[in-house]
Amino acid sequence: IVRVYQSISHPRAMPIVYALVARQTCNLAEYHSPSTSGNFTTVTRRILEKLPLQDGRMSYVYDRHVFHISVSDELIYLCLADEDFGRQIPFAFLEDIRSRFVSTYQDRGKTALAYAMNEDFSRVLQKQMDYFSSNPAADRLGHVRGQVDEVKSVMVQNIEKVLERGEKIELLVDKTDELSQQSLKFKKQSTQLKRHMWWKNAKMMAVFLVLLVILIVIIAAGVCGGLPCGRDDK
Repeated sequence: IVRVYQSISHPRAMPIVYALVARQTCNLAEYHSPSTSGNFTTVTRRILEKLPLQDGRMSYVYDRHVFHISVSDELIYLCLADEDFGRQIPFAFLEDIRSRFVSTYQDRGKTALAYAMNEDFSRVLQKQMDYFSSNPAADRLGHVRGQVDEVKSVMVQNIEKVLERGEKIELLVDKTDELSQQSLKFKKQSTQLKRHMWWKNAKMMAVFLVLLVILIVIIAAGVCGGLPCGRDDK
């Protein structure tokens, strides 16, 4: 079983958290939100390795996240978004990215080296991610371009469908990871506290016993008048 872990945190709500332009497994440009952390690039690579290159659109769902993918003329345009964000805007975003990429680089993407366009086009990805994630006009843009009906027909599958049998992808959000770490930390601190309290109680019990013995000796000496009990004076 291949387990790929991802953790994502969103201090500022950013529905589209990651975007990529690739040729099969060769990444040409990518960008992720600075407020997002995780190994989603590794997860994406596993998907790209299994992805068919026929032109089309597809979405792979896992828990509360969705990989939206558009394949066009041997190039792959991908974004990772929250499930609640729907599909219309993410695919409008991907179409916008495709149009800008082709307009800028024409056919160079078919032969370019890995990350050849990253320095310049990652800024385009950043700008458009911000726009489509927060601007209400982005939703209207999808309607104007007539992509609503097209998106309805997009194939939506569970992410395991793109992988071979026996493989598994697990997405863990930061909150879950942090909760787990906090739980382990609390358990460790709790164990240490219990050990500390046990030793403290043991010491107190030892001191109490010593004091009790001293008290008994003092009482016994007082009862016997300072003389050993049982001694007969003649």
